[in-house]
Amino acid sequence: MMEMIGRHKSGKRNRAFEAQEEVYVDMDSNTDEDAEKNSNRHNYSLLLMRKVALLKHFCVQHRDTLELLLKLLVVACWVAAVIVACVLNFRRALEMLVISLMVLFFVVWDWMMGRYGDRIWEGLLPVRELVSRHWIRIRWLIYACVLVGLVCWLVLDTAKRGERQLMSFFGLLLLIFLMMLFSKHPFNWSWQVLFCGLGLQFAFGLLVLRTSFGFKALNWLGQRVEIFISYTDVGSRFVFGEKHEVHFFIFKVMPILVFLSAVISMLYHLGFMQWLVCKIGFIMQVTMGTSPVESMAAAANIFLGQTETPLLIRPYIHELTLSEIHAVMTGGFASIAGTLLGVFISFGVEATHLMTASLMSAPASLAISKMFWPETETPRTKSIDVKIEGECTNMLEAASQGAIFAVSLVANVVVNLLSFLALVAFFDATISWLGGMFDYPQLSFSLMCSYIFMPLAFIMGVSWEDSFVVAELVGTKTFLNEFVAYQKLSVLIKKRKAGGPEYINNVKQYISVHSETIATYALCGFSNLASLGMSIAAITSMAPERQSDISSCGIRSLIAGSVSCFVTACVAGTLYIPELECPHYLSSTFNSTNVTVATQLLTCCTQLYNSVKVHEPWNYTLKEFSVSSLQGCCLLTPSLSHFNCSWLI
Repeated sequence: MMEMIGRHKSGKRNRAFEAQEEVYVDMDSNTDEDAEKNSNRHNYSLLLMRKVALLKHFCVQHRDTLELLLKLLVVACWVAAVIVACVLNFRRALEMLVISLMVLFFVVWDWMMGRYGDRIWEGLLPVRELVSRHWIRIRWLIYACVLVGLVCWLVLDTAKRGERQLMSFFGLLLLIFLMMLFSKHPFNWSWQVLFCGLGLQFAFGLLVLRTSFGFKALNWLGQRVEIFISYTDVGSRFVFGEKHEVHFFIFKVMPILVFLSAVISMLYHLGFMQWLVCKIGFIMQVTMGTSPVESMAAAANIFLGQTETPLLIRPYIHELTLSEIHAVMTGGFASIAGTLLGVFISFGVEATHLMTASLMSAPASLAISKMFWPETETPRTKSIDVKIEGECTNMLEAASQGAIFAVSLVANVVVNLLSFLALVAFFDATISWLGGMFDYPQLSFSLMCSYIFMPLAFIMGVSWEDSFVVAELVGTKTFLNEFVAYQKLSVLIKKRKAGGPEYINNVKQYISVHSETIATYALCGFSNLASLGMSIAAITSMAPERQSDISSCGIRSLIAGSVSCFVTACVAGTLYIPELECPHYLSSTFNSTNVTVATQLLTCCTQLYNSVKVHEPWNYTLKEFSVSSLQGCCLLTPSLSHFNCSWLI
């Protein structure tokens, strides 16, 4: 019995050992399978890494080819989209087609110049040598042709437009003469800089203000800019609420600065702004003979402010001559930042004239600067190839950096406006109190500015009755800032468009379109006393060792910047022909004592006659015109009417 029990126990023990061995065997087999799976995974990972490495190596090796294929694919898709859009509706797709052709032209041009530019320059060597040998004769021939053309243009065109255009041209000559008279180094002027700078101004002004194509193109661009700026309302509405326009300036106008600052920063990251600035700067450098640094600075001032532009030329500031420092500072005073253009457009100022003024002021600033402080040293930056590099790594960073940068700009604008308007109110009250001591309580800061700057406004081409109002705007811009001046101009524009009375209690309520246009060009610049300190501080921080040189150029550059704006206004006044507002023109003409039969009078009387509907004698209908205007036209030009004027005379 005991033996049976022992055998039974030993059998159980053996079976337990066998089961345990089977478990160990299974565990070993599972471990081997896991190890094999891990090994397979590792090998597969190595294989994938090897393939990825081969793919990267292939992409690096054929990078240029792949980029070319990708660009060709994008271009093919865009061309297909343009073709489809033109087929569906050509008129609607015309803008898209024009933009595509312009981009194609500049891309091909840059490629051609980069690839064959040196060969073309070498091929023109015989021509360049021939011109160099006879340059003195050619130069005087050009001067003679320009002089003859100018005289013919003044006689055949400007004189027929009216005395205002002639006065603007006279003002232009007077301002240039004063710059030459008070020049830092008289008789060291560069005639090439002066004539070519004014030539660029007149060329662009003729294109925009005298040709229907140029005016329509820039007018179209201005309308698109206004639409683009209106997208700011989406962000303003979300942040400030539906009633954000109640506080117009802080919640409607200031967000435009943030939006445009972000957009310009993104364009710099893409390289578009550098390309545009370099192209404009190169044109001025070649034609005017200025150095690359001051030319690029003048071009950059079209889009940037006076404190941002020196950042682009920071590596070269310590090498600039005094004349170049003066030119850089003058360019900052003679223009306004692209972000502020959007703000002034939102005020109601004409976008077309603002953009034209900003572009025309670039060559004007160089021309006036080099007359007021001629170059007497040898520029060390003459052969430098200026490079403008972006600092952001991606588009999102560029947009964020641009928006963050605008915060300080918005704060600067707000606090300056708050303080300056308060100071003006205080000065007005103080001056009025002092005037009351002498029985003249209406004396004010604005009134003093209107009398001080009235001769300047008049020689720029502003009519006599409007000159005091425009002079007040110029004084406000000079002693305060351009923000306050444009805000006052926008009030005048709104009153004119509203069609109210021109005078209330012998106080002029608005000015003519021609005067508004001249004022728009004259105010388009940072040339005010507050900006002087900002400009000196900004440039000095980048080149502390040149502090005394920079400070010595301050006052002269401020004057030159202001004169550059006035010169641009004179050019615009000479070229601009406003649409004739015949009802207002006839009313003011027949209310004057001396009436002469001019071209404008004949045109307006013809327009009046065409608007008259005669049912029977003494029964007629007039639109927009007054009865006194009809009687005056019938008295002076009865032959132009299509009805009998005798019953009105």
